[in-house]
Amino acid sequence: MSYWKNKVAVITGGSAGLGLAIASVLANKGARLVLVARGADALQEAANRLAEKSGAEVLAVPTDITDQAQVDQLFQQTIERFDRIDALFNCAGRSTRGEMKNTTAEEFAEAMELNFLGLVRCTHAALPSLLKSRGHVVNIGSLAAKSASTFLGAYPPSKFAVAAYSQQLRLELEPQGLKVLLVCPGPIARSDAGSRYDKEASDLPPEAAKPGGGVKLSGIDPMLLAKRIVSYAERGRSELVSPARSRLLFAAAQLSPKLGDWIVRKMT
Repeated sequence: MSYWKNKVAVITGGSAGLGLAIASVLANKGARLVLVARGADALQEAANRLAEKSGAEVLAVPTDITDQAQVDQLFQQTIERFDRIDALFNCAGRSTRGEMKNTTAEEFAEAMELNFLGLVRCTHAALPSLLKSRGHVVNIGSLAAKSASTFLGAYPPSKFAVAAYSQQLRLELEPQGLKVLLVCPGPIARSDAGSRYDKEASDLPPEAAKPGGGVKLSGIDPMLLAKRIVSYAERGRSELVSPARSRLLFAAAQLSPKLGDWIVRKMT
C-alpha cells in the first residue's frame, strides 16, 4: 500500500505550477487533497481535473494566505471534512525583480507577507493536527533561500526567512514527531517563464527578467521535482536542493563570502 493512501494533504498554491504538480503526484498515490489558492475559478477547475483524472477526493478552498481569518477558515473546513491533516505543502509564493536601491520597505513587507508570513500562518494553524498525526510540513524555498542573487528585489530575504523557520521547526518539533522538509529549487520551467517579469525588469539588465534573475541553470520540470519532493517527504528527509551542485556554492560562501559573491556573479 502507498504511504500516502488516505492521508490528508493541504497544498497552498495548488491551482498551478509546482503546487499542482505535487497535488497530482499525491493524488496518484491515493492521498486526499485540499487545494488552496486565491483564484476561486482556476482552483476549482484544477480540483475538478485532478479528481476526474485520478479519482482522488479533492476539496478546493479559495484562500488568501495573507489573511488570518481566511487561513483559520481553511483549516476549520479541512478538519470538518477530513477530521485530520497529515501533510502541509507550503507552495504559495511569488518571485520579484528590482534593484536594492529602488526596493522600498513596503515592497519588502509585501514579499514577506506572501512568501514567509503566509507560510507561517498556515503552518501555525495546521500544527495541532500535524503533531497529532506525526505528519509533514514541506516548505518550498528557493536557491535564493541559501544564496542571494542580483536584481531579485525583496525575494531572497523572504526566502531566507523560510529556511530559518524550517530549521527552527525541525529543532523544536521533530522530537515530537513532526517531519519538516525544506525544498530549495532553482528556476522551475513554466510556459510564461520568459515574459512574466518583463514589466518589473524593464529598467534592469535584460537577463534580470529571465527565470531565477538570469541564473545559468536550466528550468526544472515541475513533475519531476514534485516526485522527488514527495519521495523526500515520505523518507523523512530534511532538505532537497536542486540542482544538488548548488551546495558547492553555499559551502564556498560560508567559508569565504567574497568567493561566494564571485561565484554568484559568474553564475548570473
